Amino acid sequence: MSRKRRMFDIDLPEGPVPETFPAGKVSDPPARRGPMAAAIAETAGATRERQEVEARIRAENDSLAHEHVRLKRLGLVLDLVPLDRIDMYKLVRDRKPGPDDQLAELKASIADLGLSNPIRLEARADGRFELIQGYRRLAAFGELLAETGDAETWGRIPAAVSQPGEDLDALYRKMVDENLVRKDISFAEMALLALDYARDPGTRVSDPEKAVALLFKSAGYQKRSYIRAFIAVMERLGGALLYPQEIPRALGLALARRLEEVPGLVQMIQSELKGWDNRAIVDELAVLRRFAGETAEEAGAGEASAPPPPARPGKPARARTSFQFDRAEGRGKCVAAVGKLEIQLDRDFTTIDRRRLELAVRLMLDQLDG
Repeated sequence: MSRKRRMFDIDLPEGPVPETFPAGKVSDPPARRGPMAAAIAETAGATRERQEVEARIRAENDSLAHEHVRLKRLGLVLDLVPLDRIDMYKLVRDRKPGPDDQLAELKASIADLGLSNPIRLEARADGRFELIQGYRRLAAFGELLAETGDAETWGRIPAAVSQPGEDLDALYRKMVDENLVRKDISFAEMALLALDYARDPGTRVSDPEKAVALLFKSAGYQKRSYIRAFIAVMERLGGALLYPQEIPRALGLALARRLEEVPGLVQMIQSELKGWDNRAIVDELAVLRRFAGETAEEAGAGEASAPPPPARPGKPARARTSFQFDRAEGRGKCVAAVGKLEIQLDRDFTTIDRRRLELAVRLMLDQLDG
């Protein structure tokens, strides 16, 4: 049997041929990874991306947390604070306790529209809060809670809470500056605040005159001088008055002058008001005007035309009582009526020193009271 020869055509490359070993293997073959290696690589990449995202989130949260702390320290973060956790020990309020005719209007506004201006508090270490600004707003919430019993709505009040440590003098100034924009705050209330500030052992000054300069720095010179005049009145008569916030400026200035001119005037006024606890505003002002020597023109046309104050309740009023008595000057006559005591005697009483005359009248009235 013959064998067939097979012929193959081989194309040989021209030029030098790179040497390979083993035959047909290149020196740098492409890398090949198995399924496990690919999964591990993908997991590692995803982990790195997640860590980078988490790092960015942590950095952003830290930045927000620091900003929150900064704003909270400045009292620029609002919170809803329960009313029963708010105290008023740190600052003496510039509002005298008593009826507040405008509180009803404030309550109606808050009930209809809500609280547009949050109060300001200072946090305490024991978890409670000190009121810095917003006495009337807090009082309105308290009355609304008492009237409605709705603790969900009125049991907490929006407040800007600052951290403890702010200077006490600065807190007083902030309270005063906020209240100076109110048109209804009286000179007597401002004078009482200056007196309380000077008596506070935590403040820098103990002189009420200096307290006025510090607290009411933003007020004009004339206004500060009026406050100082009212300080003289409040220091001597404040404890005897029920309605000092109702004293008009002119009457307060007149009283301050008379207190300096007339010895014993304080005792006269105190004697007149002593035991008269149910007096009205008009009664108290009438007494002060009489002792201040304020004329009808000075009191104002509107007040001058007002009816005279009613007689003090609790004392029976007779139509008229009169009697005669003998003196060295001759026979005199005394006529007593409601709100009036008249002595008729042949003597020129204008020649008597006014201070002696007022003191004699006061002593006579004291004897009548005894």
